[in-house]
Amino acid sequence: MKEFCEKWRKRIATKEMVFIGIVTLAASIIASWLKQFPGFSLFGALIIALLIGMVLQFPIRKWYSSRSPEHKAGVKDAAGLISNKLLRLGIILLGFKLNLQVLFTQGIKCLPIAAVVVTLTIVVCYNIARKLGVDPQLAVLVAGGTGICGAAAVMGLSGSIKVPPEQEDEKANNEVMAVAIIAIMGTIFALVEIAFGPLTGLTNTQLGITAGASLHEIAHAVAAGDAFGAVDIATIMKLSRVLMLVFAAIIIAIWWDKNHSQMPSDGKRKISFPWFMLGFIGASIIGTFVPFIATITPQLVDFAYIVLGMAMAALGITVNFSALAKKGQKAFLASLITSILLMCFAAGVAALFF
Repeated sequence: MKEFCEKWRKRIATKEMVFIGIVTLAASIIASWLKQFPGFSLFGALIIALLIGMVLQFPIRKWYSSRSPEHKAGVKDAAGLISNKLLRLGIILLGFKLNLQVLFTQGIKCLPIAAVVVTLTIVVCYNIARKLGVDPQLAVLVAGGTGICGAAAVMGLSGSIKVPPEQEDEKANNEVMAVAIIAIMGTIFALVEIAFGPLTGLTNTQLGITAGASLHEIAHAVAAGDAFGAVDIATIMKLSRVLMLVFAAIIIAIWWDKNHSQMPSDGKRKISFPWFMLGFIGASIIGTFVPFIATITPQLVDFAYIVLGMAMAALGITVNFSALAKKGQKAFLASLITSILLMCFAAGVAALFF
């Protein structure tokens, strides 16, 4: 225990950790402020924080990391620790947003639809990506982000994937790539649905269901639902998909271990079970059934987005832009094809059941 505490003290009690902590906190707060403005609201705070982190990478590298190898390694370790640990804390806190009582009453029809939508989308997108030559890790992250809930799903599913230390940089680049692809794709399809949805002949409720079942980020579904005057049903449909993140993370952890795990020298496998997802469910239960917590849920969710924004900004600070340019095109195409199929399927389901 003493060695464990000393190890973590040395990683946390550094000037680089203080520096990156302040920078990512500022980026997250600025992102939360910017999301209230038209245009920025379509991206949401997490994507904005990631973009700010990517921009800040250049001055940090020029004026701090370049001073010595120790400074560079310290920044990399601090950003990696923040993006990894605060991500899990943020997703747990985001569970307070998920009102299970609403889902299992008003959203009872949405839950089975969400299960089918998420399952089909992940399977279809992953297989399209693999046919196009995308590596398995990036393929599953893009598939999860497309099928479930954008950036939060990408980062949540990433916690189910265990890689050796020498592959951590590649994994971080895949995370950023998947988040960027989903951000662009979600914005495009939100604008498409808002512009052309009323021309399809669907009712406002059906358009809200389509938005909630097909759009990538919660911000996208809310924006489209609001445009149709069906923000409540769009949000319920979207949160039904968010709930599927728990099951997807567990299933993908087992699947990844079976098909892509790196075998240790002793021949034993260790499944990277996403324990933080149990915290997500626990927070949902507490937020739903504990009256005192329910009164402060908005504040807890705001704090969750600040924490997640810090994780996203830290991820942006470490991104490798050349890797993004080389590997992103085929994954983008896979998400584009899947998103078109998903939108058509969601519209069909909405017309059939609502």
